[in-house]
Amino acid sequence: MNERIVIDPEVQHGKPVIRGTRVPITRILDGLAGGMTQKEIMREYEVTEEDILAAPGYASDLIESEEFHPLPLF
Repeated sequence: MNERIVIDPEVQHGKPVIRGTRVPITRILDGLAGGMTQKEIMREYEVTEEDILAAPGYASDLIESEEFHPLPLF
């Protein structure tokens, strides 16, 4: 787990959030995917540039650690 991202069952139902905030990582990723700039995200959610950069890194690590099983072809 990244030092900027925490999972606490008492915050946002245990979803990963930026440490010290209630901002879910998905909100940061959705903002980036939707075309928001880092400055806009920083202003909107009161997070730092380092927080924003941690979100895609966390998502990448999570995806990399997943096991994928191909579905059989019919």
